[in-house]
Amino acid sequence: MEYTIGEIAKKFNLTISQIRFYDKEGLLPEIKRVNGIRKFTDADIETIFLIECLKKADLQLKDIKQFIEWTKEGDSTIEKRLEFFLKQKEKTEAKIKALKKALCLVEYKCWYYETAKELGSVKALENKKEKLTPKKVKALLKEAHKK
Repeated sequence: MEYTIGEIAKKFNLTISQIRFYDKEGLLPEIKRVNGIRKFTDADIETIFLIECLKKADLQLKDIKQFIEWTKEGDSTIEKRLEFFLKQKEKTEAKIKALKKALCLVEYKCWYYETAKELGSVKALENKKEKLTPKKVKALLKEAHKK
């Protein structure tokens, strides 16, 4: 099946200019054109999905392009591609760990201000904080302080 650039843009919540940019930068090497109009296949959709996921994992477009070039080279680059993803896995796991710590603090602050609101003031909460802090919140704080 073939798709238009507009359909692809809508599917991925991208602008048409973003997709054209990816194409211009060599990130979509397999796109075919019919009378100058880009026609996208399911394989192109998979490539765009990959690009968007890797961008969310903080990869730069030049690194994504390198990976795509390796895939075009074939099996001789399997080891390079594996190393690429193993390194990215480590970086992504570290990012997730950092985000979990940030989430712990946000959850704590939600609890803190909800409780202060119920008590009518922050000062009232501070006087009873040790007694009122739920075990779950204490565990979150303990986790957030781990290195």
